[in-house]
Amino acid sequence: MVQLHVKRGDESQFLFNTSTDAPLETVIQQVTAIYNGRLKVDRICSEIPELADHGVTLPPNMQGLTEEQIVELKLKDEWEERCIPSGGEVFRKDEIGRRNGHAPNDKMKDVLMRTVEEAKALICKKQVQANVCVTMEMVKEALDQLRGAVMIVYPMGLPPHDPIRMEFDDQEDLSGTQASLQVIAENECQLWWAGKEMQRGKKLQDYIGKNEKTKLVVKIQKKGQGAPAREPLVTDEQHKQMMLHQYRRQEELKKLEEADDDSYLDSEWSNRQALKRQFQGLTNIKWGPR
Repeated sequence: MVQLHVKRGDESQFLFNTSTDAPLETVIQQVTAIYNGRLKVDRICSEIPELADHGVTLPPNMQGLTEEQIVELKLKDEWEERCIPSGGEVFRKDEIGRRNGHAPNDKMKDVLMRTVEEAKALICKKQVQANVCVTMEMVKEALDQLRGAVMIVYPMGLPPHDPIRMEFDDQEDLSGTQASLQVIAENECQLWWAGKEMQRGKKLQDYIGKNEKTKLVVKIQKKGQGAPAREPLVTDEQHKQMMLHQYRRQEELKKLEEADDDSYLDSEWSNRQALKRQFQGLTNIKWGPR
């Protein structure tokens, strides 16, 4: 199998296995699905701690309002009585006024937080260092784990306006957010290798040959952003090792220079004629009056 090391810019994303005979159209679809799926898991994992601390999201027309403003406008959260965490609730006020403050108890909170860590571990970037290839099945497993944990804590489900439920239902609205800049639509996705775009309609073997043991770094890019920066000749780790080797070599040369100091030759004990002069009685001769 050909192993693709997928990067976005200079940042590693995941490893992906394919074959040289695979059409690039299929490869791009699969890579894009995994890339966007990992982003979805990350977004859910960033929202669940808020759910665990402050409960479900308030309706959009109540978010950011003070209690006095809510009473004055006669607004009511219809989902507050329906979305009660199992095992009882603990009130923790949300200072930014985004969630209703009816949080799950500590035991249910642990369920959510533990599941978040397990889901992150499945699709994290450390899998690249561990040489583990990420598949769409692993992404779906992470989503299923998160969905199951939320259902355990909130058996009646979350409100339709809660961002976690919207993510699970594929109805998330990312417009105007930083997250929207990271997502790449499948029809806008490009794969680049060795400074060249891998064109749809061709096969992988048209670029790298038929060696199934090939490993290559490809960069995922949104259409219209131009060619990404090429990979450096040496990695950061290799550069650090080279600098360390150079430093050690300089230190060794300094020690050698210190060891080559020949000032000892001016000492009396290093005089080769000292023994002869002693036998001849010439060791303590002074010129001038005593």
